[in-house]
Amino acid sequence: MDDPVITASELVQDRFPTARAAFLAGSVLTDRRTPTSDLDIVVLLDGPPAPSRESLMYRGWPVELFVQTEAVWHSYADQETAKRSSPLLSMCADGRLLVDADGLGASLQDEARKRLAAGPPPLSDSEREYQRFFLTDLLDDLRGCTDPAERVYLVSHMLQRASEFVLLVGGHWLGGGKWLSRRLAAADPGVHRALSEAAMQAIAGDTEDFAAVVTEVLDLAGGPLWDGYAVR
Repeated sequence: MDDPVITASELVQDRFPTARAAFLAGSVLTDRRTPTSDLDIVVLLDGPPAPSRESLMYRGWPVELFVQTEAVWHSYADQETAKRSSPLLSMCADGRLLVDADGLGASLQDEARKRLAAGPPPLSDSEREYQRFFLTDLLDDLRGCTDPAERVYLVSHMLQRASEFVLLVGGHWLGGGKWLSRRLAAADPGVHRALSEAAMQAIAGDTEDFAAVVTEVLDLAGGPLWDGYAVR
């Protein structure tokens, strides 16, 4: 296939000739690129068809378009920040600036980098207690699980929640799917490796190591919590 930067630039010119700014982001810009990697493109317009999102094929490339106005960009960034996971900020902070007609692109990239560096909102005490309780409850379920099929789903869910717990307690940004793995690997390689390896063993039937690693994760914020937990 054609060069991703050239292809993305030509797509933006073809589809959005009046774009104020455009970014190419994702694995295609890194050594993680695979044959199924797509072109993630953020486009800033003054109005319609922004805001919109579209998936399409362009010159053999799968493409995801995130088309926004400046106001919508800030709204999405604020909403995502509140959830402690902002793919939009990441795409603009780490992406390749393809178009910058009036300086908006450089301004948003600078803002995205600063906001990412500042980190997500810290956990409140009640949020931390709930996370401890929820993960403790899952740990108890795993210890009592005898159904192999249920164990697969339970371990998968626990791997996600334990990974998120480490990131939340450490003040790191969350991520979904493969990005959760990447965020945790960057934040704490040792815990990432321990959780991943133990989870595979647990799915196969040996849950002892996985339960131990999850307990160590809970110890990062006070240990397991069940007896006495209350919401008032």
